Amino acid sequence: MDSIHVTGNSGLDDTEVEESIATRESPRLFGLFQGVIYDYEVFDRYVLERDLQRIERYYRARGFYHTHVRAGRVSSSGRRKVSVEIVVEEGPPTRVGRIDVHGTDSLSAELATAAEEEVSDALDLGERFEETQFDTAAESLQRIFADNGHAYVRVRRAADVDITKNLASLGYWVEPGPSVRLGEIKITGLGAIPEKQVRRTLGLEAGAVYSQSDLEDAERAVLDLGVFSSVSVRPRLEQVTKGGAPGEVVPIDVKLQASRFRSVHLGGGLQLDSQRTDLHLVAGWEDRNFLGGLRSFLVELVPGAVIYPTRLPDLEAPERLLPQARLRVEFRQPGFIEKLTQGVLRFQGTLSPVLLSSERSRSEPILGYRDLRASAGLERSVYWKLHGALSHNVQLSDPFAYAGPLDPDLITAVVSYPELFLRLDARNDRLAPTRGTYLSTSIQIAGVGGDARDLKVQPEARGYIPLGGRYTLAARGTVGFLFAQNYGDTIATNAFSSVMGLDRAAAVRDIQLMYLRGFFAGGTGSNRGYALREIGPHGEVPFYNPGQSSDGMLANCGVLIAMNAPLPNNCNLPLGGFSLWEASLELRFPLLGPLRGALFTDLSDASPYRLDIRLNRPHLSAGFGIRYATPIGPVRFDVGARIPGLQAPVSNDEFVPDDLFGLPIALSFGIGEPF
Repeated sequence: MDSIHVTGNSGLDDTEVEESIATRESPRLFGLFQGVIYDYEVFDRYVLERDLQRIERYYRARGFYHTHVRAGRVSSSGRRKVSVEIVVEEGPPTRVGRIDVHGTDSLSAELATAAEEEVSDALDLGERFEETQFDTAAESLQRIFADNGHAYVRVRRAADVDITKNLASLGYWVEPGPSVRLGEIKITGLGAIPEKQVRRTLGLEAGAVYSQSDLEDAERAVLDLGVFSSVSVRPRLEQVTKGGAPGEVVPIDVKLQASRFRSVHLGGGLQLDSQRTDLHLVAGWEDRNFLGGLRSFLVELVPGAVIYPTRLPDLEAPERLLPQARLRVEFRQPGFIEKLTQGVLRFQGTLSPVLLSSERSRSEPILGYRDLRASAGLERSVYWKLHGALSHNVQLSDPFAYAGPLDPDLITAVVSYPELFLRLDARNDRLAPTRGTYLSTSIQIAGVGGDARDLKVQPEARGYIPLGGRYTLAARGTVGFLFAQNYGDTIATNAFSSVMGLDRAAAVRDIQLMYLRGFFAGGTGSNRGYALREIGPHGEVPFYNPGQSSDGMLANCGVLIAMNAPLPNNCNLPLGGFSLWEASLELRFPLLGPLRGALFTDLSDASPYRLDIRLNRPHLSAGFGIRYATPIGPVRFDVGARIPGLQAPVSNDEFVPDDLFGLPIALSFGIGEPF
């Protein structure tokens, strides 16, 4: 089999038709070469004959009752190769002309109205009649009764299609059965897990009105405990009275399969980009029944070292190792306050170098930070796939020097803020999604103690559309706004070098707090044509020049800017922005076995001003990537190129990154999709 062509179709595209048949084109390596790695598909005339019948049946299911497949032409397309042309005559579509719902007369007006609305949401008068939507409406109708006490509800459906008028009359007959309540709730498979905690998490009480949604919520809540590999919450609907009629109570069977409570994970990693090269190990231990009561306790240590100054693209010889480490501790208490709420305590300590530029100056100190972060909060599944978290966070950042002098104006900064985080995750897969949506928003208010007072807001949206043939179109967009009250006044003036004589201590404090709270763009999860933090306001960072005054630094940088001369590294470092926008569009497609490819475009900007979305600075990059599927998510390699003429107007704060291998590109490595 060389190729398949479908002609005469307009209501359905070629991919839909081809996916409904068994005859397949021979796969092509990288979309070009047949017979390499992949085996050829063998042509079978009898399979093709049945496929022509399958196409007509598929068209009827999609509302085309006059469709005829006129021909399946087979022609030679090379030595021992054939091509197939399928000629389709679609005919006019059949549309929905009438919808009736029967059997709701004896029910309350509210329930009857809700039933009719469920059907009208799935089917529209005048739209093409499709069997899938017809079935979906029946399932929705059954669900609304099952959520209102009618566990034994039955829904019959029928469609009367008038092919002379191309209209379909649809009917649904509801047999609601009696309104029932929950009976005995029997739990099996607990093992050593305390039953009291599981019952509280289930939240089901004997005597309550039966609701299918409540059973599903209970199943999801017990799974969220993280100690069961499978959970089944099902009604025992075969229970009947002596007279053979359904009973007034329905027993509930809860079947559990416990997973291992304790686990140890070990691993390691390598990071290599334009700013650093580091090696690290990962070691962790988790107990999901810590001190009983299904409490969860996690400890993870990530020791490592930055190989300095080795980095892309020059790969200079290593001169020293900069130690780094991260310790993370997390404790979770299920059923805190109420059954679906978890109490969470987190602590993290980090030791790491601060490398703000891909350039290197031997006169600059090598700075590092010791970070301590602690948070206490509540997490809960709010509704369906909506998850919420409310926490209070405290971050302490203490600067030090790996090498060279430490700027005396640097302070040990403390940021204290409550955060509300909401997430709606309706994707079909978290690691490699192919359909669905993801919405989130984060709201932080700093100022409950600490050095910073601000409001920080960042919503984000992602969407995934399957295109057929394992092709997926993915999109992402986010904006961010920072409203600082007691810092940041020197950021814009520093970025544009328009004001001399700034107070040095104030500039150091502003930049230090912006490093902790501001927005930066560029990098593997942002704009892949740039390295980390390369998009956004750039200027003088005083603590990279501990011995020089503010007047001297700004005057030096200002003179060079006025002369249109190349700026040294210490005049062109990221400062952080108050406004952010980012957008990405990516087409994902199969390549070879576990290998997949991607074509992408990324746009983004970070502004030194508040509420300033600068669409005239798109920083557009485009490129391609390769993903290799693994159990923990795809290993990803992306190459992004900066498109000439679609970056940003020339200005003092605009950073122009160096070329990589003589090209305006950046490389990104990672595990998991970028979004």
